[in-house]
Parts: sequence; structure tokens; C-alpha cells
Amino acid sequence: MSEKKKSSVSLGPGASSLILIFVVLSMSVLGMLSLMNSRNDIRLSERSAAVVEAVYALNARAEESRAALDQILAEEAKGASDEEAYLSAVESRLPEAMTLDGRIVEWTESDELRRLDCAVELQPLGADSRAVWVRYKLTSATEEGMDW
Repeated sequence: MSEKKKSSVSLGPGASSLILIFVVLSMSVLGMLSLMNSRNDIRLSERSAAVVEAVYALNARAEESRAALDQILAEEAKGASDEEAYLSAVESRLPEAMTLDGRIVEWTESDELRRLDCAVELQPLGADSRAVWVRYKLTSATEEGMDW
């Protein structure tokens, strides 16, 4: 019978130390990447919260303006006899930021970075609602062509 030579690879005591160092370095790099990812997620969440807060503030101001307009419409509708007198009385009492064009009342709410264009259509006297939204559009200053 022939004898086969058995070869054995022997790793010295330094090989286990090298493997241990590689594992420790790998875990350290993964830990640093995880920490950087968490910090970026926090920054993104804070920026998103600031944008949402600013947009909701614009929405609240638009709704307050709409409520003030609705109050004017309710008061003028009580004593109005015809549409033209009603529209004329409403136009004379509109806040400075609002304009009346036909039956459309328009106004804009804005901050440094965003603009909310609002418009409502006045309904005829005696209708169930006094005004109906026709435009409620949020635009950003970063969009091209914005010159506020």
C-alpha cells in the first residue's frame, strides 16, 4: 500500500491575534457608521418637523383669514337686499390683504420660504355655504421663477 502524505497547515499564535484585531476593527467601523446614520436621521427629522410646523402655521393663518372673511360675509348677508349691494358692501369691508375680483376673494399667506395662495368663491345670497375654496396652493421659494 502506498502511503499518502498528510499535510497540515499550522497557524501560529499570531494568526488568532490578527483575526481578533480584524474583528475589532470591523465592529468599530460598523459602530461608527451606525452612529453617523443615527445623527443624520435626527437632523433630517428635525428639518422635517420645522417644515411641517411652518406649513401648518401658514395653514392656520389662512384658516383665520377665511374665518374673518366668513364673519364679514355673515354680517353683510343679514341686511343685504340684492347681490350687487352685498358684493359692494363685502368689498368695502375686506381686510387689506384680500381682493375681490367678481365673486372671487383672493389673498396670500407667506413666510420667508413658502407662499400659500388662497382664493374662495362667494356663493349667492341664501346658499348653504357663503364661500367655497377654489384655490389653496402652497409654493416654495426654491421653485424656479419665484420672485417674492
